[in-house]
Amino acid sequence: MQWEPEVPRWRQVYAVMEERIADGTYPPGGRLPSVVDVCGEFGISQVTARKVLTELRRQGLAVMYPGVGTFVSELPQPPGS
Repeated sequence: MQWEPEVPRWRQVYAVMEERIADGTYPPGGRLPSVVDVCGEFGISQVTARKVLTELRRQGLAVMYPGVGTFVSELPQPPGS
């Protein structure tokens, strides 16, 4: 990944993961990569990877089940569907 020096790395990784959720690469209910996997893919520290996953949860895009993993939030169904 080509880093933009003026943007914090966690924000850049967050943007990639957010896009993957939006385009279905990580489908609703699907497991997100672990902290270790995020570190390996993006070459970032565990602290930075945890910050990314925490922000995904804070924004309502993911839920964490302790001891199980972090999963993409289920999208609400529109009325009448």
